[in-house]
Amino acid sequence: MIKELSLEDRDTVQQVWSLQHMAYPLEAELIGFSEIPPLLDTFETIRASGETFFGYINEEGDLIGAIAVEPGEDQVTISRMMVHPGHFRKGIAGSLIRHVLESYKEAPMFTVSTGTRNTPAVTLYEKFGFVRDHAFEVAPGVELTEFHLHKQ
Repeated sequence: MIKELSLEDRDTVQQVWSLQHMAYPLEAELIGFSEIPPLLDTFETIRASGETFFGYINEEGDLIGAIAVEPGEDQVTISRMMVHPGHFRKGIAGSLIRHVLESYKEAPMFTVSTGTRNTPAVTLYEKFGFVRDHAFEVAPGVELTEFHLHKQ
């Protein structure tokens, strides 16, 4: 089940923080950069992020995946995507992306950035029709690629 998460709820923020600290070290290793912003988050920075979070909750009530978005006037930016490492390759990330695309179906464009060397994420976004727009260096030797999905 996917539902919007309330960052007013301390337990929910704890679950998001914990999930980030399980999922993002793997991306950090893939791209060769340990200072990925979600790994530097505190409860307070998550709560104050201004992002809208959606969580994938399993039958036991555990948060095993989450996506965060920043809706704007001209586009929706997917700012975070995380899946518990014990639940990789089960379609959770795809379900979360579909949920966001459906929830914001009136948005003319979606954007997302990921590490250029994060092949699983690149493949996932391209599967949903996201197209590489440009790459940029965020630290020496660390490159992110921004993807766009234009809605018709």
